[in-house]
Amino acid sequence: MKRLALSLSVAAAVLAVPALAKPTVITADRYLDVAKGTYVEHPAIFVDDAGRITGIADARVIKLSADAQVIDLPGKTLVPGLIDMHVHLDGPADIGGYRGLEFTDSFFAMTAVGNARAMLDAGFTTVRNVGSGNRNDIGLKQAIANGYAIGPRIVPAGYALGATGGHCDSTFLPPSLEKATKEEGVGDGEEELRYQVRRQRKFGAEVIKVCATGGVFSRNTEPGQQQLSESELRAIVDEAQMWGLRVAAHAHGAQGIKAAIRAGIDTIEHVSLVDDEGIKLAAARPKPVYFSMDIKNTDYTQAEGKKNGVLEDNLRKDREVAQIQRDNFRKAFKAGVKMVFGSDAGVMPHGQVGQQFATMVQYGMTPLDAIRAATLTAAQALGQEGDVGQIATGRYADLVAVEGDVLTNVRLLEKPAAVIKGGKRIESAR
Repeated sequence: MKRLALSLSVAAAVLAVPALAKPTVITADRYLDVAKGTYVEHPAIFVDDAGRITGIADARVIKLSADAQVIDLPGKTLVPGLIDMHVHLDGPADIGGYRGLEFTDSFFAMTAVGNARAMLDAGFTTVRNVGSGNRNDIGLKQAIANGYAIGPRIVPAGYALGATGGHCDSTFLPPSLEKATKEEGVGDGEEELRYQVRRQRKFGAEVIKVCATGGVFSRNTEPGQQQLSESELRAIVDEAQMWGLRVAAHAHGAQGIKAAIRAGIDTIEHVSLVDDEGIKLAAARPKPVYFSMDIKNTDYTQAEGKKNGVLEDNLRKDREVAQIQRDNFRKAFKAGVKMVFGSDAGVMPHGQVGQQFATMVQYGMTPLDAIRAATLTAAQALGQEGDVGQIATGRYADLVAVEGDVLTNVRLLEKPAAVIKGGKRIESAR
């Protein structure tokens, strides 16, 4: 009976695989089913010409056609391609403070190409870029899609939205060097901010980023300061939803976090100074809200920031919120808030963001919880669960291979053995 059941299950799997002229088949020792939290042994993953998984069979009992293109990864464990929900691809981590004025405007777009490649090599096949200068994230997405650059799938925001003088405004220059008009993305009042939502979408934004509070690495703002009213945040959400876009809110301070949650923001970024009331609001809100907490990068900024040109005032704010944010990460997760992986890459080097998995485990998650935050849950927060986040039929064949058991040693994700995007193996640039 067991043999009959195995034969029927294999037959069903094989029948689910459509005939391809030159099918791509990916094999490994096992893969992680992140939804069930269990391994599936000896997979043969079939991929179509569009880079999507068409079926998964047992590699031990099927016969591959002679013309099949096989990506064989013996001894490897596969996990879904990783998703980072908070990156800045055009932000070199080693240039801080006023050092950015040493370079021409287009310099930062050029650095984005290498940073995107570093993230892909690190196993992040999808990233959400929450704010860039000159719409560098949108241009890079187009370059990757058309074969001019190699990098992850990008969900771009264009310019971040914020208040005059706030974290998302230009705050480092004197009035004599400022433009006569407002910076791109800056709006005061509901109507100006609605216009900025429309403007970012018009030029390619696929998510709206808004700064609800002050920040760590801006000048003349404090992380705890609320900088947009709840009514302004609600106007942004209403406008974005009408256009089919989700909203991410930079929010360190407790009052700004709660205003963003009540306004209907989809993901709250940083969440450093959240209080118990904010955690309860997030856990109980009928429409899911996700916390994206960058709890690793302060190790880099405190070690290297001064050398990189970061101002002492910014390093002071970084020190003040770091441990509070980590403790609140533990509290929020324990309370049942939905958590996604967000590194704030650009504050730390893009190729090192996989180190955050271990920090997430240190502060209360299991390895499976941390992996789900960067796969299944992140895909849900993006509204792309039918495309990414799982190794399953219909999803893109975005995969990361490691040597060993990631459910007991999540640090294996810091140095992937292989990365596959859309059924094609990416040769490391390193």
